Amino acid sequence: MEQVLTLVCKLNPTSEQVVKIEATLSAFADACNYANQQVKPQITSKTTIQNMVYQDLRLLFGLSANLAVRACARVGANRKTAKQQGKQVKSIKPTSADYDARIFAFREKDWTVSLNLLAYREHIKMDIGNYQLGKLKGKKPTSAQLCKHRDGSYYIHIQIKDEVPQALKATNVIGVDFGRRDIAVTSNGDKWDGKQITDIRDRYAKTRASLQQKATKGTRSTRRRARRMI
Repeated sequence: MEQVLTLVCKLNPTSEQVVKIEATLSAFADACNYANQQVKPQITSKTTIQNMVYQDLRLLFGLSANLAVRACARVGANRKTAKQQGKQVKSIKPTSADYDARIFAFREKDWTVSLNLLAYREHIKMDIGNYQLGKLKGKKPTSAQLCKHRDGSYYIHIQIKDEVPQALKATNVIGVDFGRRDIAVTSNGDKWDGKQITDIRDRYAKTRASLQQKATKGTRSTRRRARRMI
């Protein structure tokens, strides 16, 4: 059985690539908002939306063919979600753009991603840790999302398919019941007496209650002691 994992990988673009990323995110958001405004609100099919505004998105916003398709799909998905929640579709901000296999590729040989940025195809270095390295090794992901996080950094959210780990089949099982008189009793009959621990807990509880009562009208040192006991 497979599961889809999303790996959040930080990008390390050059200053020139940052300009292109910003332009792409802005154009993608503008295209989504344009499609949402031009197509009747009750239409949620990405195919229908694409048939109505695809050419406009290419001409007005300079999107590549697949970025225009992904913008239509984003609008359709947002409308379906809003409909299920009984809400209006919110305006899309220039903080993300969706990618498929034709406009995105992961390159293990130099640990970069290849992205279509409007008229340009760019190879952008990733700044990732051992977890991402291990998960991406040997994989060929086909979808991702280019994102700008709140701190202003750029990330690529890569979707990969991974096998669900098999559940361990335990041969020896033991149950444990926790309490106050006996702090632990196992299903095979072993017990651990909790009298000493219970006595200490009760003594501290009484001291704490007494200090709290005095602290309401006591000295500063009394209030400090009460706070340390809480």
